[in-house]
Amino acid sequence: MNTEFKIAIGSDHAGFKYKQALLEWLPQTAIKDFGTYSTDSTDYPDFAHPVASAVESGEFDFGILVCGSANGVAITANKHQGIRAAICWQPELASLARQHNNANIVCIPERFISLDDAKAIVELFLTTQFEGGRHATRVGKMSC
Repeated sequence: MNTEFKIAIGSDHAGFKYKQALLEWLPQTAIKDFGTYSTDSTDYPDFAHPVASAVESGEFDFGILVCGSANGVAITANKHQGIRAAICWQPELASLARQHNNANIVCIPERFISLDDAKAIVELFLTTQFEGGRHATRVGKMSC
């Protein structure tokens, strides 16, 4: 995949295997690994918060978070202002998250999808444009 985006990536122990595979697959010039660095048990907020902060600050364009179900990392990331983290378990959901919600972090559930699906989801997430228009109005109403 060819991308010019700066990408922040992180996982807990349950997402470590796919995170490592995605790191090998993605262009290395534009990615930063925020951990974890092994399959030893960890707490997902320790990695979701730094990824979300990096995207929230504008230092990175997009984030990728991987854990067992993707629920914990998505809930954690969405605590940050300006973050729209979407759980995606099918490629079409990644497209819709970008097109309709202008999502900026994709959350992958390693225990429930294949690595090939994870790659397809990430590729679509990074290459799909936000449609704007009526969707921009809706996205604008998300902040409280």
